[in-house]
Amino acid sequence: MKRLVGALISFFMMFTLLGSQSVFAAEKQAELSNDSKSAILIERDTGTILYDKNSNEKLPPASMTKIMTMLLIMEALDSGKLSLEEKVRTSEYAASMGGSQIFLEPGEEMKVKEMLLAISIGSANDASVAMAEKIAGSEEAFVDLMNKKAASLGLKNTHFKNTTGLTAKDHYSTAHDMAMMAKELLKHEEITDFTKMYESYLRENTDNKFWLVNTNKLVKFYPGVDGLKTGFTRDAMYCLTATAKKDGMRVIAVVFGAPTSKSRNAQITKMLDFSFSQYATHPVYKKGATLGKVKISKGNIKDIKAVTGESVSVLTKKGEKLDQITKEVKLKDHLKAPIHKGEEVGMLIIKKDGKVLVKTALTAEKSVKRASWWDLYKRSFGLFTHSK
Repeated sequence: MKRLVGALISFFMMFTLLGSQSVFAAEKQAELSNDSKSAILIERDTGTILYDKNSNEKLPPASMTKIMTMLLIMEALDSGKLSLEEKVRTSEYAASMGGSQIFLEPGEEMKVKEMLLAISIGSANDASVAMAEKIAGSEEAFVDLMNKKAASLGLKNTHFKNTTGLTAKDHYSTAHDMAMMAKELLKHEEITDFTKMYESYLRENTDNKFWLVNTNKLVKFYPGVDGLKTGFTRDAMYCLTATAKKDGMRVIAVVFGAPTSKSRNAQITKMLDFSFSQYATHPVYKKGATLGKVKISKGNIKDIKAVTGESVSVLTKKGEKLDQITKEVKLKDHLKAPIHKGEEVGMLIIKKDGKVLVKTALTAEKSVKRASWWDLYKRSFGLFTHSK
């Protein structure tokens, strides 16, 4: 018996040393998420899958749906369509939402930052619908934007029917797709200013003061956890998409269909412990690093900086040395105005021994408007004068 145990231990150690970064030993898979229907663990910067259990199974995401809702809100803020101080008026429809809510009254107004707090901390369905109506005019139109965004991210196993995650036919996602949505949301680094808060208050200076307590208890009890979103319905059971950062490495762990909130948190904790004990990231560029310039034709300016749209790192096993890597920057040619801030204008490719480790988009540092006829006239006149 001792020989058998010893052989098994030796085999496991050998597998750990030689194994892939994308798959963990079958024995350990059962230990990391034994009670969930599906789960996944990824490193945020590279997107490397560190652990997987049925991650492409379509399941109801419950309030984890609000990760996409928050993503579209953050994009509206980045584009200038919204500001955090702007007020949002609550419709009768938004106020009628059941489930988790902050009990908005029809006609009540709250600032965008307050609505975002209500969604990210309290999982407020009424605030989610109010924000959807503010951005798109109706929840239906906003849901259309959600599905278009999912398609643009290449998420083939996700379809939304509402902004809240309340049970609905043909409303589904997967652990993999939810991790990719979270990865995209975390490009907007300010979101964790909201999701990391354990508690906050709304309507502080009124008789209707409302206490918000984060539904994600790990933000208080697991060091480094600063988001992102829980979920629960009778159909979905207990779900959680969590993110944590330690020693410069950020990971995302997703669990679908745990039987209890205690089990959900325990499985996420095991995945986080595993990632931080086994892997390390090596930062290469911070978000917004300039890696070149691209020329823009017929724009009000001639060129713009191509910057990293997110932080860029290389992942290794703990203790593994990072040998020489090569970096290749490919910039797009023949770009014409208008160009929007954040639009892809190039690609950064990082390789080691010819193998691609990281491939990430370079984006426009700022927007470029179409040049007016007067801009074009002055430009051509300047060229004519110079040629003389």
